[in-house]
Amino acid sequence: MPDASTPVAGDHESLRDALVRGNATLARIGPILAHLMAAPDHSLFSDEIIARIRGMCHHLAWQVLRAQAEAAGQAGREAFAERHGAALAEHMLATPGLLAHCHALALEWQLTERLETQYGIDPVLSPLVQELIASEDSGLASSAMASLTAQARFAQAQRRMELPLAELPGDIFHDLLMNWRAYSGQLRSDAMIRAEAKLRNAFDEGAGRIALMSRVIASMGGEGRRALDIDHGGAAFYLTALATRTGQSRVAAVLSTNHEQTARLALGLRGAGLDSAEVERQVLRIDPKAVPPREIAEMPPEAARQILSESASAGVV
Repeated sequence: MPDASTPVAGDHESLRDALVRGNATLARIGPILAHLMAAPDHSLFSDEIIARIRGMCHHLAWQVLRAQAEAAGQAGREAFAERHGAALAEHMLATPGLLAHCHALALEWQLTERLETQYGIDPVLSPLVQELIASEDSGLASSAMASLTAQARFAQAQRRMELPLAELPGDIFHDLLMNWRAYSGQLRSDAMIRAEAKLRNAFDEGAGRIALMSRVIASMGGEGRRALDIDHGGAAFYLTALATRTGQSRVAAVLSTNHEQTARLALGLRGAGLDSAEVERQVLRIDPKAVPPREIAEMPPEAARQILSESASAGVV
């Protein structure tokens, strides 16, 4: 007979089944978003999320077009960007990777605002960041200060429904430029070639908010699990630590905070090193109505990470 302290195979299978159901929900996100972005009526989806995604894509298009106008030596750069921005933005909205990234950012900001309203968690300066800035480790303190500045920029940009090109992950930035090329087709000019080269030369993925926060979590070593107390770490560091410590994408970490993804969130927290009591507390802070899966109690962290890895191999997130 199996030892009482050892989770039986059935427990693992029930969690795998929960992830399969969660994957089915997540698999529908991309097609639904693409449809809603193309449709004039957005009543079937959050107006706020749709508006924020559209705003970010329009801002990205505006930045690219302004760089093109500058490379061409045009005087009315803003007017040129405004004139062509809507069409380019609509073209960008058909890019799955960019759409998923913008969706995750919009959901992250929605979570951040909800936590501020419900629990008074500052959207920029969390207790953890305050502690790290005061650290005797000058390198860690410096990185924490840079992350604070980046989070302040993120908050400001989200309130304006904007997304600076410099804040894109490297692969998404490359895809966006390739999408711009495809949109231009045979009309690609010397000015566009110069503009693309300038944008690429100026891009530094390591200076972006997500990269900065990931470095802070990595520098903390085992102490990085402190960020998984959402009251202490704040939403941004919480999500970064959840992704970093489990090997998930940050998009997957963000999506796991959805009320239909409780099993994924619980597995992530267990895989990141929290014990069952901590997992339950954190799940309920995200969703007070959630029912944390009991199978987590005796599951080793490596088993939780393995199940998440198997789920990710399905290619949903």
